[in-house]
Amino acid sequence: MARRRAVSVLSALGLSAEDERRYQQVLPLSGSTLAEVGTALGVEAARVPAALGALTSLGIVRVEGERVLVQRVDEALESAIAREADAALRARDRLADLSRAVPLLVAAGTRPAPGEVEDVWALDGELSTGGNALELLTDLIEHSRGDLLFLRPDAWLMPRESAISQVVGRAVESGRRSRAVYPLRALHEAPEALHLRVEAGEEVRLIDDMPTRLMIVDSTHAVLPEPLGYADSPRLLVRQGALVAALTLLFEQYWERAVPVSELSGQRSSERVFLLRQLQAGAKDEQIARTMGLGLRTVRRRVSDLMIELGADTRFQAGAEAMRRGWL
Repeated sequence: MARRRAVSVLSALGLSAEDERRYQQVLPLSGSTLAEVGTALGVEAARVPAALGALTSLGIVRVEGERVLVQRVDEALESAIAREADAALRARDRLADLSRAVPLLVAAGTRPAPGEVEDVWALDGELSTGGNALELLTDLIEHSRGDLLFLRPDAWLMPRESAISQVVGRAVESGRRSRAVYPLRALHEAPEALHLRVEAGEEVRLIDDMPTRLMIVDSTHAVLPEPLGYADSPRLLVRQGALVAALTLLFEQYWERAVPVSELSGQRSSERVFLLRQLQAGAKDEQIARTMGLGLRTVRRRVSDLMIELGADTRFQAGAEAMRRGWL
């Protein structure tokens, strides 16, 4: 169907000639009561919103309490542009989600044809939902042997944290080794949770951030969300040897990059390394504040102090000088 040609700002917003006439009637009445606007339109007060039709649906006219508020044309246009921009962003995000689903669809349909391989076996593991996550993790730890490895981007905020710490403590007391990597912001947002794990005998390190929860038990089991992230359910329990080994290598990469929590207690030098990494990655102050669990003003002050210390005029120069000095 052919689009109606816009001959005015209001018609560009999708209003008909009748809507424009109504708009011109009520614009001078902005701030008036429903009864006063109803009198001007020749309708009962209760029927004013319906009589204004598209003007109210587009938000150009709003009823707040007993008052009718009418936007100016420039305000209406600004609001319309903002709505369309939000819709475009949502559409972009939706298209991005759909595009990410394409490889999954292709992968799901990619299987060896008859005769292309000799044997096919199922992978060892389960995808499950529901149940008590604390009981399931406790059972897995207490009925296994060997070391425990954790990536914990947010689990330290959960109510069950103290209970898990007790389970880990019992495992360590029995001679097992437990290692965990946390995001740096945990040092500021939940120091008591880190102290609990350290007191339980766990080796704790901190890193800028990590993409998913992960638990590995005895190089034989791995538990992670499906899809990757911070959810408890659905969860994937993997026993397939190569997959557990690959996830262990992933953990070790984060472990090597992370800083021991003992080195961060009372020392600014290690936080400086994290800050330099963020600057080197081109992160904005707001992003750095979220990552490090600090206030925005604190981050800006520390960035300024760091650039003065390095004698740098720009963040790029700060990163280059930090590399030259061997700080990174």
